[in-house]
Amino acid sequence: MGPGGFYVPNNRYGHDLRLHMMSLGRNWDPATGYEKPCRSDGSKPPPLPNQLVHLAKAVVEEAQAHLDDDDELPSMCPDVCVVNFYDMRRYCDESSDSLTRGLPVVSISIGANAEFWYGHTRDENKLDKVILESGDALIFGGKSRLIFHGVRKLKSSWSTTFVHEAFHLTPGRLSLTFRQF
Repeated sequence: MGPGGFYVPNNRYGHDLRLHMMSLGRNWDPATGYEKPCRSDGSKPPPLPNQLVHLAKAVVEEAQAHLDDDDELPSMCPDVCVVNFYDMRRYCDESSDSLTRGLPVVSISIGANAEFWYGHTRDENKLDKVILESGDALIFGGKSRLIFHGVRKLKSSWSTTFVHEAFHLTPGRLSLTFRQF
């Protein structure tokens, strides 16, 4: 992939993360957040396609339609999409305004199934988990915006082959994560 494509990012301590990532719309990096407009290699992120903006907004609107009266999920217009690729062979830095407002994060899974853990604690014994399958959309926002979350492991599925063939990537999982900065 050319400039702005997938790369292996570092964490804030300089260690490689166990994924490949790229940003669409604006630069986001696990170590520096939105601080720099370009990656360390000097490349700028490709634009965020309108089709993906509309998809993320539609997911939020659908979720809003199913909320109880006492729940609130703000609308958003995403300006960044962080695309993570998790390889089957190995396995929050945002603006204070978006966090304060509880703006949702929309994540769409493509490829391998993922065991996704989440909760209001980092204690593994108290976390909930759900299996995210290819095509699933996950939203957290409002009161649940700051939950601890992460992918614990991947499980091969029919869609693992799809990712490999369609995107010419090693079998694995793509996660399209939409946010409004």
